[in-house]
Amino acid sequence: MPTVSRLLLSCLLLSSPAMAAPATPLSTLAEQSGFQRTGRYDEVLALCTAFAERYPQQVRCEDFGTSPEGRPMKVLIASTAGALDPQTASARKLPVVLIQGGIHAGEIDGKDAGFLALRQLLDGEAGHHALDRAVLLFVPVFNVDGHERFGAWNRPNQRGPEEMGWRTTAQNLNLNRDYVKADAPEMQAMLALVNRWDPLIYVDLHATNGAQFQHDISIQVEPVHAGDPPLRSTGRALRDGVIADLAAQGALPLPYYPSFVVNDDPASGFEDGVPTPRFSHGYFQLRNRIGVLVETHSWKTYPVRVGLTRNTIVSVLEQSARHGAGWRAEALAADRRSSALAGTAVPLAWATGPEAHPVDFLGYAYTRTPSEVSGALMTRYDETTPQVWRVPMRDTISPSVQVVAPRGGYIVPAAHAEAVGAKLRQHGIDFRTVASSKEHPLQTFRAGKSTPAAQPVEGHQRLQVSGQWQEEKRTVPAGSLFVPIAQPRARLAMTLLEPQAPDSLLQWGWFNNQFERKEYMEDYVAEQVARQMLDADPELRSEFERRLRDEPAFAADPAARLDFFYRRHSAWDERYQLYPVMRSDVSAF
Repeated sequence: MPTVSRLLLSCLLLSSPAMAAPATPLSTLAEQSGFQRTGRYDEVLALCTAFAERYPQQVRCEDFGTSPEGRPMKVLIASTAGALDPQTASARKLPVVLIQGGIHAGEIDGKDAGFLALRQLLDGEAGHHALDRAVLLFVPVFNVDGHERFGAWNRPNQRGPEEMGWRTTAQNLNLNRDYVKADAPEMQAMLALVNRWDPLIYVDLHATNGAQFQHDISIQVEPVHAGDPPLRSTGRALRDGVIADLAAQGALPLPYYPSFVVNDDPASGFEDGVPTPRFSHGYFQLRNRIGVLVETHSWKTYPVRVGLTRNTIVSVLEQSARHGAGWRAEALAADRRSSALAGTAVPLAWATGPEAHPVDFLGYAYTRTPSEVSGALMTRYDETTPQVWRVPMRDTISPSVQVVAPRGGYIVPAAHAEAVGAKLRQHGIDFRTVASSKEHPLQTFRAGKSTPAAQPVEGHQRLQVSGQWQEEKRTVPAGSLFVPIAQPRARLAMTLLEPQAPDSLLQWGWFNNQFERKEYMEDYVAEQVARQMLDADPELRSEFERRLRDEPAFAADPAARLDFFYRRHSAWDERYQLYPVMRSDVSAF
């Protein structure tokens, strides 16, 4: 049996309610119940106030937002160096670490682990005085309304606690799909907190779904595969340092998400990749900051998961205190590099190739037999029989969408300025308002094909387009927005505004109305117009006859034949399929 850290062992011993910890002013219901139960949100409110009262020089309890159901969203700010505001933390060049629990409120390990870790850090029982050299922002519960949708079976594939909250918000939004589009009031509040503090490291605490195996936690970090290239070594150093700490304590950590390539089939192996920026750790690398996704294994018991999460929090803070000054300097250097991306190729999406190599994975013996219930082939695990699986790993990652950044920036026309400007502000992206109307040489994007998704996602009908930027002169109305590419968040601006970026505003359906045809020509009018055009233009007649001869589908489609002429007529809507964001090679607006 591997050596287990003292804290993790103590959590295991506390798994019986008879061995629960005594109540103290700052202990959670989880501790008091031997990590069988977790408290309701009123406990978070009380503990936030109690920590600030017990440690008045080291802790501040603040509201940073209000949920749709009217609950205050709480953040605890902790520093033994007295850096309890963003200005002081910045002036002292201290790394800021934002640790967030309960984004999926059924996966609530982070709340109870965070309060435990914070008390021990402040009392000098853990962390080697890490809060002398780093600032901790602790959000115990991000999805506060979902937290209060309490029930015993909200997570059927999770061992403990006895009751827990719900995955989505009161508006049925999944916050961990919302970092870019930022629909939820909760996410807008979080982004405002992030903009105010500019954390170097953002840690998102979860308990994973999935199969049964021996590994107990995964630590995924970006930038490692993507983002600013020099900053990737910083992300890798943090990831590897935390994994080494956990392994030394007896844990079995992984650096990738342990989800099978083929659902429910262990033999299909695993695939590593780069998350899209709708997810936390895919988002923060676009800000030149470090995003950490922590996933404890849901089939481990709640005491074990809380212990693992506590150890991860302490490790991240120790690593930040030890290396944070250098990491912070590298992040600021990445900001400067991002301000010089104009005219360079920037990856906006990544894909994992088919190449695979074998890895050893600590699983259990299993069988795959047809189910008499569903009729499907079903995997059944035997947790009494550990087994090493030799399975394929696909981890060759390369850009799948790459776009040359504009030399000047983006133009958002006045008609869309209010809505898009609000989104840019939420993400802290710089822009300015155009004072007067004028014609400019610009780049426009017309979709040759636009395909709406068959099913909604997070309340949006997503849209995919094919096309390319082309040079053209257009008038930029007064009141339009100019978004310069020369800014630290250039990658994030491109993610929002490039039409083929997978989490762009366009692909989230913000501009679907622009890709709907609104004006038509009656068939009998089109017939008359077509005859006039054929008589007036021999070249057009020749092209029409060629298509009739060479394209049987066109020849057999009356609507397509009439549309051939309508698209060449002055009545055609030239804005149809025109993306209402443009690019400029200059910044003189």
